[in-house]
Amino acid sequence: MKAGVDLGGTKIQTVLTDGSADVLGASRRETPTEGGPKAVAAEIVESVRAALAEANAGVDALTGIGVGAPGSIDVEQGIVTKVANIEGWDHPFPLAAALEEALGKPAAIGNDVSVAVEAERVYGAGRSYDSFLGVFWGTGVGAGIVVDGRMLRGRGSAGELGHMVSKPGGRRCACGLRGCVEAYSGRGAMEERARALARRRRTKLFHIQEKRGRPRLTSGIWARALDEHDELALDLLERAVRALGVGIGSAVNLLDVEAVILGGGLGLRLGQPWLDRIEEATRKHLFFREPPAFHLAELGDLGGAIGAGLLAP
Repeated sequence: MKAGVDLGGTKIQTVLTDGSADVLGASRRETPTEGGPKAVAAEIVESVRAALAEANAGVDALTGIGVGAPGSIDVEQGIVTKVANIEGWDHPFPLAAALEEALGKPAAIGNDVSVAVEAERVYGAGRSYDSFLGVFWGTGVGAGIVVDGRMLRGRGSAGELGHMVSKPGGRRCACGLRGCVEAYSGRGAMEERARALARRRRTKLFHIQEKRGRPRLTSGIWARALDEHDELALDLLERAVRALGVGIGSAVNLLDVEAVILGGGLGLRLGQPWLDRIEEATRKHLFFREPPAFHLAELGDLGGAIGAGLLAP
């Protein structure tokens, strides 16, 4: 039995698999907002234990743990070097070693989006394509690239669509650059902008947040605000779509992939209507007459964790 962990800016999703897409046990916990990487590692351990309890299994049943983590990864050393979307994770941290010490099982770390895209390639919406761009829209914006049936990894960080510049000299991104796609489309950046604008514009976003007792504006809160016809939420999401259109369109022009697959917390929660908006925004920037096909990720919110399970030793 393998444990796959999808580590995000707001949640830690763990699944247990037998090496396939079948989920034998699962656990979902909130990503700590204090304590830095040590607190996150401890919460991952508790999430794995909770998933094992659901499956009526003990740690001895595990063969290994795989983690899909945001940010830059030293795969060989199992080190997450920096994560912009997790508070306090400003320096390299040996996440694999921390998990191995706590659970007594081998661990492997990969980029969160890359493992989710690999899962879609093997089990999901990408399995019928030789090439596709997987775009994951959540706390940040990440992407993975499949070309000729295999992941394109570059020197280890290929697919950073969120840090392609959509507006030169524009808003500062958490990465330090200006005008990144993520500075307009990432849920974290959108929340920051919403808080600034809420001083002079009405919005239900923070009322919904308070009512639900959430520490951040989750994808569900954005979706609920849309249902309640919140104009600020709509404006920010439309701006996010325009930036995504620039980034995706540029990537498609460069790679000429057969398909674009949309996942991530926001992408999946907003669903087909907003996928259609993203496709329309992308078409405005395409050189090709025949655009790629657009699909939602088939494995849903568990895709990242299932893909992380493929990493597990």
